[in-house]
Amino acid sequence: MKCQRCEKPATFHITELTGDAPQEIHLCEDHARGYLQQSDEADAPSPTLAGMLAQQLKLGQTAQELARLDKQSCPVCGITFYEFRQQGRLGCPHDYVAFEEELEPLVNNIHGAREHTGKRPKRAAKSTDRRTDLIRLRREMKEAIQSENYERASELRDEIQKFESEDK
Repeated sequence: MKCQRCEKPATFHITELTGDAPQEIHLCEDHARGYLQQSDEADAPSPTLAGMLAQQLKLGQTAQELARLDKQSCPVCGITFYEFRQQGRLGCPHDYVAFEEELEPLVNNIHGAREHTGKRPKRAAKSTDRRTDLIRLRREMKEAIQSENYERASELRDEIQKFESEDK
């Protein structure tokens, strides 16, 4: 989706709940800063969502810091923080460790707690580790092929086939 004020991709999607009907606003980072600063300067009796976002922008990440975070990736599955922000999904269970600092406030905000307290499948514990290893092997094989290290890629292919045959 594009910014409503320019051609850049919209990275901030704001729903204003003031007035008769909700108003959706889609802005790029530059225009969002301006919009949030205008909203922050207005003396509102109660804090608006835009005001809270403005406060978060002031305290939070600059564009350079966000660019650094976006390049951070999981060592197991290879997903970058940018891909997570775009898709809204993580690649493997190890992403929670790789992106722990960035995810903790988000998880606390959504779930109200940091640790899982619900039920867990009894049979999934073993298969999760195996799936993680399989994801790691596939990523390593892809990297070996890209770097034209075909011997390593064939070794990894054999390991992947061995893993897959054991699961059957």
